[in-house]
Amino acid sequence: MPIKAFALNCTLKPSGKPSSTDAMIGLLQKDLAALGVEVGEPIRVADHDVKPGVTSDEGPGDAWPDLRRQVLEADILILGTPIWMGQPSSVCKRVLERMDAFLGETDGQGRMVSYGKVALVAVVGNEDGAHHVSAELFQALNDVGFTLAANAVCYWVGEAMQKTDFQDLDKVPDKVVSTSAMAARNAAHLARFLKENHYPGE
Repeated sequence: MPIKAFALNCTLKPSGKPSSTDAMIGLLQKDLAALGVEVGEPIRVADHDVKPGVTSDEGPGDAWPDLRRQVLEADILILGTPIWMGQPSSVCKRVLERMDAFLGETDGQGRMVSYGKVALVAVVGNEDGAHHVSAELFQALNDVGFTLAANAVCYWVGEAMQKTDFQDLDKVPDKVVSTSAMAARNAAHLARFLKENHYPGE
């Protein structure tokens, strides 16, 4: 049964500007594709007018309904964010706020629309904070119905007080390469299992 992955890049930069978050998402997508998972171009949320709110449609001009559809059509969601001030980006927080609607969007057996979907997290930054950011994302994604495989994050942080970005590295560190491969393997395995074995309802 085919598995599809969809990536949301929550960089603050619009398309056309280099993004280390794109580079990290690309690493995960390459490993997923090698496992037979269908992947497409990451969507930069900053390119879209995602309105503030906690519903699935905040009215005219809201770009979230189409992004929401693509999230729910996929088996694996890759949520990528840079670290700003030790936190996920404001764009990432808005995505999570909009997913809050999933709490009330359930089927006849009480299962959220996101049940059976697997989440992977991609985090990049120039200082500490990757564990804190992944913890925030793990909790939020799990709270709104996503399932997390073992080792569901791939991250890189550079040294404090310097300007080297992940995308500027001459070579991706071996540990990041092996972590991406492991995260992809675990996520693809879990997504295939959940596609054929639904969560029980009420």
